[in-house]
Amino acid sequence: MTAFACHRGPWPGLFLAFACTVFAGASNTAFATEPVPASAAGGMVVYLDQAKIVKLPERTATLVIGNPLIADAVVQPGGVAVITAKSYGATNLVALDRNGATLSDHSIQVVGPADRVVVVYRGIDRETYSCMPNCERRITIGDTAGYFTANLGQLGAFSSQAQGGGAAPAK
Repeated sequence: MTAFACHRGPWPGLFLAFACTVFAGASNTAFATEPVPASAAGGMVVYLDQAKIVKLPERTATLVIGNPLIADAVVQPGGVAVITAKSYGATNLVALDRNGATLSDHSIQVVGPADRVVVVYRGIDRETYSCMPNCERRITIGDTAGYFTANLGQLGAFSSQAQGGGAAPAK
């Protein structure tokens, strides 16, 4: 994640436009799409707001996430789990068999977003923008409450309109 500091006045908009131009010219990052074996040595890194596919050990009957506020796991058919990053931090993933024996215990490290992010500080207020290829507002843990809530409200209204077929709100 890249952080930049700005002050109030006419410059934040110009600075954001400049930062977007700089990031748009950078090379794209490639991500592996292969499942990560849960038995791999060490832990796994999952980017915030993304998911990772994990192959579970044979005979897995129960899957436990140490802190579900940091990551979540959903078991899929065929011995595969989807790990979704929810918040910054570290937790673990434990696979148990039917007798309660531990089949695997691996750490999960949730790190900042993988996309090109610009963080704008206005004093103690923080706003986050995703800049791939244009800078757009994003909802990120740690943003100022007003900015976060406004973005979340717009996203909720947009989702409601999309699910409702785009019908105009009743008056």
